[in-house]
Parts: sequence; structure tokens; C-alpha cells
Amino acid sequence: MIASMNTFAALADNNRRAIVELLAKRGEMSASAICANFSISPPAVSQHLKVLKEAKVVQMKKDAQKRLYSLDSSGIGEIEDWLKAVREKWNARLDALDSYLLDLHKGKDRK
Repeated sequence: MIASMNTFAALADNNRRAIVELLAKRGEMSASAICANFSISPPAVSQHLKVLKEAKVVQMKKDAQKRLYSLDSSGIGEIEDWLKAVREKWNARLDALDSYLLDLHKGKDRK
């Protein structure tokens, strides 16, 4: 499974990464509680939350007049799956290189 480019684009912004880190640390938070942690305007935080929601990095639920935000496990899981696949491919390539270098070294020892 390939992670959506929207997910990576959403996480490319420092403020959005900070929002994700805040939600990871504190759990579900209202938009106003999130805003209290930033020096940017509430409309700017709202826009960042919208981008993160569209990228499935955060989810929002309404509770009366409040909008409560939390991490969206489906989007986070998609990133984890992609990173795991990349890690496995690199590990296989590094293992092949290690094997090649060992064979090369053994060949020199025979001479």
C-alpha cells in the first residue's frame, strides 16, 4: 500500500506536524485548545486542521458546539505501512550488498 501524497504534503508543514505531535501527546482536543498552543491565528489553525483532516491524519467529531480533533489511525497506519515496506526493501538491498562484499572478501582471501 502506498501512502497518499496528500498525507506527506500535509505533514510537510511545521505547524501541521506540531499539531499532530500535540494530538499524539494530549489526545482528543477542541479546536480552541489546539489554537491556545500556537502563536498563529485561529483561522490559520483551522486551515491546518482542515488539511490534516482531508489527508486522513486527524479526524473531527462534533460535540454540541465543539469540534474535537484526534489522530486518525487510518491515515497514520497508511504512513506506517509505507515506511515498513520501504524499510523492508532497503534491508533486502543492504543484505544483498553485505553478501556480495563478503563473497568479494572471501575471493581475495583465496589468492
